[in-house]
Amino acid sequence: MRPPTRIASHSPNPYDELALLAPPEPDYEHLPDDVGKDDPLGLGPGIGISSGPGPAPDDEGRADDDEDEWKPPNHRGKSRLAAVPVVLKLAVTGLVCACLLLTSDRLAVLYAQDKAEEKLQQSLGLAAAPEVEIHGFPFLTQVMSRRLDEVDVTVPDVAADRVSLAQVRATAKDIRVVGDLPASVRGAVVGKVDGDVLLSFDDLSRELGASQAKFTKDGAGRVRVTGSLPVAGREVRVRAEAHVRRDGDRAVSTTVDRMRLDIPGLVTYRPGKDRARSGLTLHPEAAARISREAAHIKALLAVPAVAERLGVRDAWVERALRSERALHELTGSPRFVQSLMKLNLVDVVMDHPWLLEKAGIDPGLVGALLALRPPELSDRLSLNFRLPSTPGGLRLRAISVEREGIRADLSGTGLTLGSS
Repeated sequence: MRPPTRIASHSPNPYDELALLAPPEPDYEHLPDDVGKDDPLGLGPGIGISSGPGPAPDDEGRADDDEDEWKPPNHRGKSRLAAVPVVLKLAVTGLVCACLLLTSDRLAVLYAQDKAEEKLQQSLGLAAAPEVEIHGFPFLTQVMSRRLDEVDVTVPDVAADRVSLAQVRATAKDIRVVGDLPASVRGAVVGKVDGDVLLSFDDLSRELGASQAKFTKDGAGRVRVTGSLPVAGREVRVRAEAHVRRDGDRAVSTTVDRMRLDIPGLVTYRPGKDRARSGLTLHPEAAARISREAAHIKALLAVPAVAERLGVRDAWVERALRSERALHELTGSPRFVQSLMKLNLVDVVMDHPWLLEKAGIDPGLVGALLALRPPELSDRLSLNFRLPSTPGGLRLRAISVEREGIRADLSGTGLTLGSS
């Protein structure tokens, strides 16, 4: 038996299969002479490639005018701005112009404010430059009319007699400017001014520091004064009450009363003409000490005027001076110590200057304390101030005492600044 014949196999070529599907090529050798010249690819009549440079002529020998002439393509396209609506362009342009005008207006305001601050500092002789804020919009229209609608002015640290005003705030309206804004301003006339001034308690404490005084609010229209004074080598505590009032249209004055000077642990001195509220009295510690020391209390009881003011009868005085037991019974009662504290020593000291030394009190210290005169003390603690001189009708109105100091409202009309 012969082995089976091996059949050679190979994969078909895809290009051969495509060639079978193509139409057969024409046989140019058996075609007429005029066929195939204009259609070498065999695409049929009317589709062949023309040998001429332009379109085939029609029956009258003219080119076809309906066909468009070929042009190269425009790859850049139309401008992007050309596609933006006209209304939007106008709106953007208007917005840019408005921004430029607004910026120019605000820059002109800032420049005018700086010039006004310099002018105010020069015309009023201020130590520090004020703060000026010009209101109203637009500012450029105010420049052209030379009139400002409203201006806020804040002036710090204004000298006002003995003290300095911590702050002066004012709102000026209807200002007529003399000169050209914003650069060459020679002066101004203010139609109306409203504001206030503040006299700070901190400034008072610093500027009236000769007495090391501290000022605080003590009710409506009252100021409490506390501090200290050196007297005969000792520190004397000072307490007082100041009543604030308006003095005319340009000044504020105070009345200092209820003054009290204390030497701690020894005596209290209340100057004044009212005997019920003034005098020199012992502190509770000093009264208790004197009542326990027999020599000191006997020295007091030996003076009839003192015994009479203490309310001790002559019989008890004689018994106390002869008997320690009777003296202890007299001085051991709480009523005696209270009576001793109420004893006014001013007249006693004047009549019997040696009595203080007998009672264990330094006469020189008490003498220096009594030498302090209430008018001098009141002047050292006074809060008076006066507004600086300004041309025009600037005047003070209501006065109030606040936590931070004394505030006074002010108003005025026809205030002139500089050359007006």
